[in-house]
Amino acid sequence: MKRDADHPSPDPDELVPLSAPVFHILASLSDSEAHGYGIIADIRSRTHGEVHLSTSTLYGAIKRMLRDRLIEESEMRPAPELDDQRRRYYRISAFGRRVLTLEARRIERLAKIVRAKRLLSNRVTE
Repeated sequence: MKRDADHPSPDPDELVPLSAPVFHILASLSDSEAHGYGIIADIRSRTHGEVHLSTSTLYGAIKRMLRDRLIEESEMRPAPELDDQRRRYYRISAFGRRVLTLEARRIERLAKIVRAKRLLSNRVTE
């Protein structure tokens, strides 16, 4: 990835907490490279349909994530018969993985508070 002196990577701590779309996109890319529709499908599947990103939300987030160096375009391509040349593939960057780890630690701390306060006990009604 080329460094852009006009747009250096921000401090990872400044990006946390992540927005829900950015968190889910980074989580989706944390174990494989994917194109936009693949990211949307993975998020929908992994969240059992609770999170559905529109294409405009996805590509707006991707544009910002590329600028912030959280992700990068990938040269990976599937077999030509399975590919559409118009698709752009993305992967999480090393910087993006650091930011995702910071966010995961933050969420883990929140989960500990939830457990300690018994916020999901049977006494709580929804």
